[in-house]
Parts: sequence; structure tokens; C-alpha cells
Amino acid sequence: MENTLGLEIIEVVEQAAIASAKWMGKGEKNTADQVAVEAMRERMNKIHMRGRIVIGEGERDDAPMLYIGEEVGICTQADAKNFCNPDELVEIDIAVDPCEGTNLVAYGQPGSMAVLAISEKGGLFAAPDFYMKKLAAPPAAKGHVDINKSATENLKILSECLDRSIEELVIVVMKRDRHTDLIKEIREAGARVQLISDGDVGAAVSCGFAGTNIHALMGIGAAPEGVISAAAMRALGGHFQGQLIYDPAVVKTGLIGESREANLDRLSSMGIDDADKVYNAHELASGNTVLFAACGITSGNLMQGVRFFHGGARTQSLVISSQSKTARFVDTIHMWEQPKIVQLH
Repeated sequence: MENTLGLEIIEVVEQAAIASAKWMGKGEKNTADQVAVEAMRERMNKIHMRGRIVIGEGERDDAPMLYIGEEVGICTQADAKNFCNPDELVEIDIAVDPCEGTNLVAYGQPGSMAVLAISEKGGLFAAPDFYMKKLAAPPAAKGHVDINKSATENLKILSECLDRSIEELVIVVMKRDRHTDLIKEIREAGARVQLISDGDVGAAVSCGFAGTNIHALMGIGAAPEGVISAAAMRALGGHFQGQLIYDPAVVKTGLIGESREANLDRLSSMGIDDADKVYNAHELASGNTVLFAACGITSGNLMQGVRFFHGGARTQSLVISSQSKTARFVDTIHMWEQPKIVQLH
């Protein structure tokens, strides 16, 4: 899978990032997202694969493209029969977030990126559009920290696993009303808190790399992004746990269905009978092969954002593979126009 799709999925996230970056700082988050979706889908439909969106822009009625269940790849083209034999193509599931952190792009803030994860059919958890309690931590803490423990307990464990004092730890938490008590507890335990307004995929993945100065992600964010984070952390060998949140009273901000009871019914209809189950990275991204790809839109802890110059742009991407056990940073210069030769007299 990596040999077949590796370079092309990098180009998919690059095109989405470039399209979105053109709207950076213009205050138009919906447009920044829309153009990223369109660019991602256009490039994806040129790949020789049989792809199915399992996490995307929502249900079909709400999203015209990259919606859950949409088929993507070369065989979706109208004249596909002229150059495509579906039986010969790899069949994969895809989770996408073409513009992770739309507000970050709209207001020119750091940390937004275009991301996707892929695995063979059935290899990614089809998370409902709910919220998820998340815990991400470095590989050294894998299996030691636990989402069921208090933040104070996990900070002590992190301190021991990473051989550093609690005061040296940096914990990323989304700035939300629901996290007031969590933030207070982390600070009282002695650790430092880095608050983010959006974009917790980047924060989770940063935990998997030394040198980012991010040692854990704690708190509640969107469930679909949790699956994408889990795919990356599984391939990196990092710690990731997620637990679906179905009670609007817990979330406090944002929409999460009509009621707690209605949400439980929806989970049951999706075959999720244990609504309180804690999932690890292997359960959320269970495929034999898992690939994660991201391209910076605005600069963050892991990647530079898109930088435009006359006639082109420069991007930085990241592709992580469970197959080759690699994490590759890709620096690309996109040359749309040949530079003009200026005659000096």
C-alpha cells in the first residue's frame, strides 16, 4: 500500500493545503475549508485505487463531496472503464480532514493542516460525529498512562517515564469551558499548559516526536479527528486512547445531537453497544497497514505552513507508515511558472 500510494497521498494533502492557504488571514473559514475539500477530492480521484470515505465532511445531505460513504479514486470518473479495472485496484478506507483548524486559517494562527489517514477496507473505526475524550502521550509512556486515571496521576507517570520533573512537562488542552477543572488540576500538579483554540490532531501527533516540547494531549475534542490522530500515533508507537462522549451536558460547548438518550440510540444503531468503551490506537486504526499524511497550512510545531513566492509555493508535509515504520518529512517546491530570465544591461 505504501509503495502504491505513498507519494500520491502526499500530493493530496499538499494540494488541499495550498488551496486553503490562499485564504489564510481573510476571516473566511468556510471558504478555506471548501477549497481544501475540492482540491483534496480532485487529486484523490486521480489515484489508481478504490477508496471509500469513512470519516469526512459529514453525511451526504450535509456535504456535497468527501462525505461519509463516498467512493473516490480513478474508477469514479465517468469514462473509467476505458482505463480502469476495479478488480485490480487496492481497496482502502480513508479518513480525511482537508482543513484541520479552519479558524486557525481564517485568522492566520499557527497549527492548521490538511490531514488524512488510510488503511485497507475495515481498517479504520468509523467514528460518529460526536466528541471524544482523548489522551495522547509519547512512546515511552505507552501503556503506562491511562485515560481512566486523573490528570495528576498521569502527570506523575509521565514524569517517571520521560525522566523529567512534572514542572518540565507541557500539556496541550483545547481552550473550552468544559476543560476549566482539567486545566486547574494540571497547573496545580505543577505542569505547564499550552492552550489551543483548534486543531488537536497536530497536538496529538506532536507527542509522538521528541523535541516538540509537547508531552501530552488531554481533554475532549472531535471524535473523527481522534481516529486520524490514533492512526498517526499507532504508526509512531505512541500512546493514544479515546472514549466517545455522547452527553451534551459534558461537552458544554458545541452541538452533539438532540439528547443523551438520542445519542445512545444512534450509537446502538451503529453497532456500538458499549458507549463508554475506551479505545486504544490499535482499535481505532486496526488495519494491517496504516498511513497518515499531513501538510502544514499555517506553521505549527511539526511543519512549516505554505509559503508562496512568485510563480509557485513551498510546502512541508509529513507521512507516517506502519508498514515501513518511518516518519518522513517532505519539503516540496511547487513550480507553476518558470522563473523569468532578466537581462541585465
